[in-house]
Amino acid sequence: MTGVPGVSGGPGAQGVSDGPEMTVAAAFAGMKSVVPVMFRAACPDCRGNFELAASALRLAIGATSRTTFYSFTCPDCGAAVRKPAGERIVELLTGGGVRTLRLHSVV
Repeated sequence: MTGVPGVSGGPGAQGVSDGPEMTVAAAFAGMKSVVPVMFRAACPDCRGNFELAASALRLAIGATSRTTFYSFTCPDCGAAVRKPAGERIVELLTGGGVRTLRLHSVV
């Protein structure tokens, strides 16, 4: 395992620290701002097309593809919309900061 200069690991980390411990403030010092991610969506009820911020979407990940979906409220007509989410959609939504709920099946 090779170390990253200036970053120290927790207990049991090997070869991780070559210098002073990095703080969160130092790690993010160069960042100016974060551009919010917008997702295109459509409503099956009113057929409206619009863009939604990550905060307007919810992702539920179930045990199968049939129980994995994303949902939102249509900003045009107010309908509750639920659509299936395949692997690529899950990847895009989670990468864009959409809140995720993991569904557990009852045995």
